[in-house]
Amino acid sequence: MISLTKDKELKGYKSLTVYPEVAHFVTTRHGGVSEGTYGSFNCSPYTKDSCINVNCNQNKLFQITGHQIKELVIPEQKHGSASLVVDESFFKESLEVRRTLLRGIDALITNVPGYCVCVTTADCVPVLLYDRRLQVVAAVHAGWKGTVQHIVSSVMEHMSRNFGTRGADVVACIGPSISLESFEVGDEVYEAFKESGFDMSIISTKKRKTGKHHIDLWEANRSELLYAGIPAGQIEVAGICTYIHQDDFFSARRLGIDSGRILSGIMIRK
Repeated sequence: MISLTKDKELKGYKSLTVYPEVAHFVTTRHGGVSEGTYGSFNCSPYTKDSCINVNCNQNKLFQITGHQIKELVIPEQKHGSASLVVDESFFKESLEVRRTLLRGIDALITNVPGYCVCVTTADCVPVLLYDRRLQVVAAVHAGWKGTVQHIVSSVMEHMSRNFGTRGADVVACIGPSISLESFEVGDEVYEAFKESGFDMSIISTKKRKTGKHHIDLWEANRSELLYAGIPAGQIEVAGICTYIHQDDFFSARRLGIDSGRILSGIMIRK
């Protein structure tokens, strides 16, 4: 990944920076006002962090991105596979209706310029997608439960159904999240992936010392992207483990559930 700001508050993907019509970012833990397990740059409204702190952090995000962002659209995720197309009609709804529509959603898709679709993570996998032919973007929250439910494939199908997206035209980025080395799981999680059709010889290993399975969520989601027709050369993997690099990125396994979240966003510029 590359730094998008001089003080390293925001990271980005080299593969997306070549497209001037797209803006994107991945927040770190640096540069905000939150404290404790939310320290310091927590921009998620779905945590127990102070609303004042979250608003301050989001305002700073608007300032340092350098982009004309009309709004951050952030879903209230539930570790599922539901995705929502955020179109012009969405923004005509009342705030209450929009909040309802965003509830239980783990991926957002849009082609409306100026509106930044986002997902929040803290060990789960954030995936950003850009259809460079049709100028459609998507932000995906691929937790292990969502990955088991093939959320990335589902989002690609949704984009294809609504906009005509083809895998060959998509640039995909897999963000900071827990690594194979750090993601130890129980037998029930291993079996869930196996029953869902994943090639366990590719996405898992069993540690001889502990007898525990480890799952590679990066490779599981990369496999989904490849299956959707995205060329390997158009898939960028950050390769940053949030559990190991908890000083720079939020990790729920390190900090607990009541902690900050990484915000990954992408939008079509106005």
